[in-house]
Amino acid sequence: MNRYVKSATCLSLFFLACNPSAYAQSQVIGAPPEASNMKLVGWNDLQARSAYQPTIHHQGDRWIAYIGHHGGTDDIPAPINPLTGKAEPNGTSIVDVTDPAHPKYLRHIPGQAGKYEAGGAQMVRVCDGKTLPKGDRNAVYMLRTFGSEAHEIWNVADPANPVLVTRIGGLKDTHKSWWECDTGIAFLVSGAPDWRTRRMTQVYDLSDPAHPVKIRDFGLPGQEPGATGAVPTEVHGPISTGPQGNRVFFGYGTDKGGMMQIVDRDKLINGPKEPTPENLRFPEIARLPMSAFNGAHTTFPMLKMPIAEFAHDKDGQNRDIVMIVDEAIVNECNEPRQMVWFADVTVEKSPMMISSYTVPESSGSFCERGGRFGSHSSNESMAPVYYKKMAFIAFFNAGVRALDIRDPYHPTEVGYFIPSITAATDKRCVTSEGQDHCKVAIQTNNVETDDRGYIYIVDRANTGMHILELTGAARAVAGLP
Repeated sequence: MNRYVKSATCLSLFFLACNPSAYAQSQVIGAPPEASNMKLVGWNDLQARSAYQPTIHHQGDRWIAYIGHHGGTDDIPAPINPLTGKAEPNGTSIVDVTDPAHPKYLRHIPGQAGKYEAGGAQMVRVCDGKTLPKGDRNAVYMLRTFGSEAHEIWNVADPANPVLVTRIGGLKDTHKSWWECDTGIAFLVSGAPDWRTRRMTQVYDLSDPAHPVKIRDFGLPGQEPGATGAVPTEVHGPISTGPQGNRVFFGYGTDKGGMMQIVDRDKLINGPKEPTPENLRFPEIARLPMSAFNGAHTTFPMLKMPIAEFAHDKDGQNRDIVMIVDEAIVNECNEPRQMVWFADVTVEKSPMMISSYTVPESSGSFCERGGRFGSHSSNESMAPVYYKKMAFIAFFNAGVRALDIRDPYHPTEVGYFIPSITAATDKRCVTSEGQDHCKVAIQTNNVETDDRGYIYIVDRANTGMHILELTGAARAVAGLP
């Protein structure tokens, strides 16, 4: 299902379009998107399901988007799937985006029944069988979470007809995992029943997806079974640089008391595995604690990054940078601002913050629009088209923001896109004096890019997936024709 955003006129939307201050504080169905140096290419409603992680995979001569979903809402716990005519718990959407102007919805795989964070299938990663060391060369494997219960692997070689391969169950929570396609090593964010925290990491060898091999459990000392005292903040997600980089960057916390942890990948995989405090500390290289105000949703490494400003310096022309993105979780700015931070980890034992970025609230009166305002996530593709040049940040009611990061000491916004709301966009409420006060606003939740340069954003408030491309000055920053 595809639609294009139609331009509104002052005649039909006089008050809105002719009064910028009013537009800044609310969104109205039928109004155009707000954009700078980004434009809409195509759109799919994703069956009006609350969306989390999109992964875009080049599959033969096709490009396929795999999108994870949160659970349903109080009003609609299981939306109707038009392809089957049945009510299905939110799970995984599979969309052919070969022609980004006309995305074609192929399949919905139901997830765990439940609402919001208690259901769905939020996370998705994809690896080709011919890349995995022991995979079926004719298979394409999709790793997804299944609500709070399990991780699943599906063969999606025919994306319209996926087949379940295996299931890793018996968990109490799941979230944002990472899968190395060239080695098969997976860092699965899980809730092991005997651990003291909601989310920790289980390291698996998924080089043969039909026969998963568990390597170890991992977390912070104090989270392990049998520990006492205060429980350190839970993991949100890791990103690995693989055996070549030999590092895994973990983000802990979401919107407060966060931390980035730098881990030696080889020691994590091959070191002592019993979850004692000593063994949990063994692979750790360093930590970068964040303030009580901020967490670490995404920890995106950009190693050996050339810095033009330092080109003539004797040392330090190249720097190891990690972009840390917090997650806003409270509506209408009822928490400290969640932002984007850049850390220099060139001297690993002494990581340091070097810069930050946020959308100026006054640029759109975002605290008044409704829903969340603040950062949530970044694109995670390391394809050359954007890597170490541009980053795309999902900023909830401020849409997606395009950053020039070639000088990470001075990140600069060069574009943005705030989609229009639709009749399906869900309300977001705050409670004051015992009363719920609700507004409808876009909630751009996650973002990813593909090797062609298209940008994919998905909405937490049921507004679907928007496929974008850069224009103007932003396109020039990326070096695109």
